[in-house]
This record gives sequence, C-alpha cells and structure tokens, in this order.
Amino acid sequence: MPRKFNRKKKLHVKQGDDVLVLAGNDKGKRGRVMLVYPERDRVLVEGVNMRTHHEKPSQENPQGGRLKREAPVHISNLMVIDPTTDEPTRIGRKRIEEEGGGRWVRYAKSSGEIIDK
Repeated sequence: MPRKFNRKKKLHVKQGDDVLVLAGNDKGKRGRVMLVYPERDRVLVEGVNMRTHHEKPSQENPQGGRLKREAPVHISNLMVIDPTTDEPTRIGRKRIEEEGGGRWVRYAKSSGEIIDK
C-alpha cells in the first residue's frame, strides 16, 4: 500500500554525514556528504568519484579548461561512520518521546548512539 501522507523517501544518509565508500573505484575512501538526491537514490560525497569536466571560459574562470568535479554515488555503496567509535555502522530508526510529542531519530546499530541531534 503506498504512503498517503509522508511521501518523503527515508534514506540512511543525510547531508553532513561522514560516510565510507563500500564499492567502486574509490572503495575504502571516507568523505562528507555534500548533497543528497533522494529521487535518484544518489549522493554527492566530497572528494569521492572525481570526474573530469570540460568548462568553457567565463568571467569566473577566464582560462576555462578541464576541471575535476565530484559525481554522484549510489546510496547503496555508502555506509555511515559512527561518530563515537569512528567505525562504519548500519543505521536504525527509533522514536524518541519528548514534551509536546515525539520524533524519529537515526541511531548507530553497533553502539546504539543517536546520530541525529
């Protein structure tokens, strides 16, 4: 049955997370998530999956030329790094009850530490 109210995709990574690359040419590299594309299940990670981009001369870059840029990586090839142990971990979700209601948070399965503050 499709969702009726909250149609937002639930992903295990968010912008600003530190991640480890599990597969591909950059396997084993660590980086910070810069952008998330939930509709395509892809993430832009700083310093990972660098590709050459040919740029025409412009006012900002009068020389033009070949520039290295990050390309998106599929979300299944990433694992979030636990901030307490500095090791890669799986992510779970649990509800925290607060005054005035509750909220869902992500937590590290290995240590049980809450990742979302």
